[in-house]
Amino acid sequence: SRKLHKPYTSPPDTPEKFAAYLDRTTQPNFCGLLVCGCDDAGVEQFIGGINISNIIRGPLQSAFIGYQAFAGFNGSGLMTVGLNLAVQHAFKKLKLHRIEANIQPSNIASIALARRCGFTQEGFSPRYLKLGGKWCDHERWAIVRD
Repeated sequence: SRKLHKPYTSPPDTPEKFAAYLDRTTQPNFCGLLVCGCDDAGVEQFIGGINISNIIRGPLQSAFIGYQAFAGFNGSGLMTVGLNLAVQHAFKKLKLHRIEANIQPSNIASIALARRCGFTQEGFSPRYLKLGGKWCDHERWAIVRD
């Protein structure tokens, strides 16, 4: 899936980086989720991943969300189902009020997914996040609990 997501994200690509990611999932300010589905024969497959991170409690009750489909499942519509379920999980189980997704303007598929799942664009952040050694602009998309 690296080619699919370059330059938008860099998933863990070594055993050490994956172990660090798994360790992060045990922290109270992070929630790592897998999007799963079954093929026609009923065999379970991993469709993608969703991370709810930097969970802030207190009066803000907010977090950031990031997501990626695994190669072969992009464009299938399954991440729309997965992201909608992750948002429900964040609001109902994690009791969050607001979730923010920061997306590079050129990542049309990710913006379309956020829009399909009810996120609205709130703004633009120049040089927001460093990816691949380069500071990248991002659009801020968010959804709040009804």
